[in-house]
Amino acid sequence: MTMNSKLMVGNWKMNGSLAANASLLSEVLSGMGGVTCRSAVCVPAAYLAPSQSLLAGSALALGAQDVSAHDAGAYTGEVSATMLRDFAVRYAIVGHSERRQYHGESDAVVASKVQRALAVGITPIVCVGESQSEREAGQTEAVVKRQLAAVIHANGHCVSEIVLAYEPVWAIGTGLTATPEQAQAVHAVLRVQLQAATAHADRVSILYGGSMNAANAASLLALPDVDGGLIGGASLKAPEFLAMLKAASR
Repeated sequence: MTMNSKLMVGNWKMNGSLAANASLLSEVLSGMGGVTCRSAVCVPAAYLAPSQSLLAGSALALGAQDVSAHDAGAYTGEVSATMLRDFAVRYAIVGHSERRQYHGESDAVVASKVQRALAVGITPIVCVGESQSEREAGQTEAVVKRQLAAVIHANGHCVSEIVLAYEPVWAIGTGLTATPEQAQAVHAVLRVQLQAATAHADRVSILYGGSMNAANAASLLALPDVDGGLIGGASLKAPEFLAMLKAASR
């Protein structure tokens, strides 16, 4: 990874309120002195507008948690990439394991969502990862390579414009974390796959996203192929999120 700074992205999931969000963002922004890594928060769609106002002019970028695979039309409840762009959204999480698991998103749907985001200049944060049973069956490498291959196939050389996030499904919200060795092994596999697909693989940040917190961030971020973190619950606590931003700025 040649980029000079780590990327740390908070994923609030379905949490927050107008008052709580304003308080959280105020506390984070006021504590960002000395933070040199790139950073973003991905907020629920209902809070994009107020969050855009609160983050205006700051170093903390705004992200969405999903994007429609369609441009426009009769898709009630969906939010298109063009709509997200209206709110100065810089990043959109695509293919999070919770979307794949609870909403039946296939690799092909995820690849289409990546296309929609890239088409309007939004950077998709593409999530890949294996379940506990897949890991126990020795399928980790095959699963993540299949998920990434679908994105590469649909997006060609534009894949150099994505951010990739490895999130072992068994380590999301469980308190379990991949060991540094486990994380590095998968990140290295993904890096090789990207290098085979594009001459600009060094542009792609590969984030780790499985129960990263203030206690384990530094050891994970020190790994050669970990370029940052996709942070769930810990991003809802300003002191913890700030500690992780500072760990990524060293």
